[in-house]
Amino acid sequence: MPPDLNAGLTPQVLVWGGGSGGVAAALQAARSGADTLLLTPASWLGGMLSAAGVCAPDGNELSPWQSGLWGALLRALEHREPSGLDHNWVSCFGFRPRTAETILQEWVAAEPRLRWWPGCRLLDVRRLGDRISAVRVQVGPEGGTNQGERPWIEPQLVIDGSDRGDLFPLAEAPFRLGWEAAEDHGEPSAPSRERLTGDPFFRRQPVQSPTWVVMGQLDQERLPAPAEPPDLAEPFQQACSRFGLERTLTYGRLPGGLVMLNWPLCGNDWHEGLEQAFSGDALQDNALERAMQAHSLAFLATLEQACEGALVAGDAFPGALALMPYWREGRRLVGRDLVLEQHLLPQGEGASIAALPLEASGAIAAIAVGNYANDHHYPGGDWPLAPKSCRWGGRWSGTPFALPYGALVSATVSNLLAADKCLSVSHMANGATRLQPLVLNIGQAAGLAAALCLRHGCTPAELPVRTLQEALIDDRLAPASPVPLWDTPWHHPQRRKRQKQVLDDPSLLSPTGTWMGPAQPGHQPPASPHERLWQGELRPDGQGGYRLRVSSPSQAEAGRDWPLITLEPELHQWLLQLDSPRSVRLIAHANPWGPWLRASRLTD
Repeated sequence: MPPDLNAGLTPQVLVWGGGSGGVAAALQAARSGADTLLLTPASWLGGMLSAAGVCAPDGNELSPWQSGLWGALLRALEHREPSGLDHNWVSCFGFRPRTAETILQEWVAAEPRLRWWPGCRLLDVRRLGDRISAVRVQVGPEGGTNQGERPWIEPQLVIDGSDRGDLFPLAEAPFRLGWEAAEDHGEPSAPSRERLTGDPFFRRQPVQSPTWVVMGQLDQERLPAPAEPPDLAEPFQQACSRFGLERTLTYGRLPGGLVMLNWPLCGNDWHEGLEQAFSGDALQDNALERAMQAHSLAFLATLEQACEGALVAGDAFPGALALMPYWREGRRLVGRDLVLEQHLLPQGEGASIAALPLEASGAIAAIAVGNYANDHHYPGGDWPLAPKSCRWGGRWSGTPFALPYGALVSATVSNLLAADKCLSVSHMANGATRLQPLVLNIGQAAGLAAALCLRHGCTPAELPVRTLQEALIDDRLAPASPVPLWDTPWHHPQRRKRQKQVLDDPSLLSPTGTWMGPAQPGHQPPASPHERLWQGELRPDGQGGYRLRVSSPSQAEAGRDWPLITLEPELHQWLLQLDSPRSVRLIAHANPWGPWLRASRLTD
């Protein structure tokens, strides 16, 4: 059904979407009482999480960071996927694109204050002084006799929830694009100014390489005998050289045997002509997208040939090609705060947190927590990055950091907020702030901030951060945790109280991110779908990991030796005390493709 243009031309909040942060911002703004209009360029609205097909999320996997809209979506996915979420080895969670999109569309449809117009194209933006006064879009098909409707929309507040910061150039909102030199901000992993200006690599590679995800359908029982490495055609000849064919495919395995092909190692990352995506020329942009699509389809065809019929094109969107590219980086807002690489690095060794962002008054400015390790995609070898990972729960995890509210607020446009990876971060920091879980919670904070501004009659820059933080912590449907407390998971009965107490008294948060207030009785996580009882001998492996030799639950599994991990703080603390083999009974999810058992709690 076409949108009712007459009903939507003066929304309180306008969200330009296309990214996961866009739908999050629109949902939260509407849930918080604002009349909201969400515009997306395509017929799906979930961005990375669905339309772009990046359905094995990185970051925010530990239960303390499973809060806000990310946590709400994760738990909805656990109940929707009949075979659960444990299907690959790149992530602790994997789901089908249509499952995520169905949930998000249901959430959008349930909000009476939220209207969604798919199939839109940005045309123009009007400014009145320091504010955006109107946005013009094309609604409907570009072809045909009417060329689609082209209304002017007059919002009170505007949120850019796109991957590439599409609104910024049209609104003449200052933004950053590309690299910064180490001399600019003192970032430890940034290139020197001499190298940045003299090496042609940086002109060829203005942003991180994107990927056009393509889906395969895998029948592992039919995979040919391992050949190391398989004989692949150029330019993909070395794609399986590091892990072999089967591990390359199960990296992004999803429920039902779908395979997410988002492979950086001589795979379908795209490195050529990226400046075309920011030229403002639709013909150049379209040509770039066609080249990316052809590259990913060629990668799929090469793997199909190597698999001898065990891999075919998947039906996911429908069809194999994602509906939009996965942009890792685009234009980045010039905000009231700039997030740098050193703001994301731990204060010390071990399970440490980055220093919390502070306002001028000394109050904590945090509105969202991320923990991704930092990851940059370019042609050639890995870019060397300052380490920000630690061993936790039997696996490696990124140490957490908190983003300040000012990184979402334009420094010069008084009614503009950012809600996706287009927030105010440096090029180097973008490698850790661009992931789906954190982007959902960035969008949630931006949408809630917009609604609160309307309620209090203020601009985003005037909104007290504490007002936003309390509303995030107390949210009825998707309560968030803006302060990184390692030992306080999303389900802890004292979560809300502890979050507010740390905001009142930061000394209650230790430098390693643990609660320094009064001790509380132990707390077990709630039951979740697809978990079951396991029994056997658990032992440390001497390298920071753990293994369970199974004596039950079934005869077929008896004697199997599983790696064991946990995402739960209480079980993590118990594992740290394990110095010799011990018989245990525990609850866990099995992931044969990890392979690992994802344990949540002991039964004794």
